[in-house]
Amino acid sequence: MRQLIFALTAGVLLATTPSALAQTVGFADAIKILAASCGKDIESYCKSATLANNQIMQCLDKNQAKVSQKCNADRVTVVALIQERLAAQAAAPKICERDAAQRCKGVKPGAGHILRCLLKAQPSVSEKCNTAIDLAGYR
Repeated sequence: MRQLIFALTAGVLLATTPSALAQTVGFADAIKILAASCGKDIESYCKSATLANNQIMQCLDKNQAKVSQKCNADRVTVVALIQERLAAQAAAPKICERDAAQRCKGVKPGAGHILRCLLKAQPSVSEKCNTAIDLAGYR
């Protein structure tokens, strides 16, 4: 019985680890994921909905009981990952403030200059800043 519990736990951890590592997605990747998992549902229940004003997501919400489990599960995951990306983008400047001050002296702020400097200085930038840049989708 212990081995079965260990095997199930290991299986769950292995199954969840890759998505846990992904942590954020951009809008383009989100659309690809949802097109793959919700395409048939959109075709069946939301033919007249458009991307404008979030009509497709609203339609899928309205038809949640009829939509496939995969689509419903991926919708929740994708929304969470986009929210994580947006939060990471908001947090990255503060997290990387010290690295920018140390590694990018003399670089004019604005227009992505500091970000480009930090990307070039990746090997010497702190792990925390590099992680923030990755989670923000800037690399």
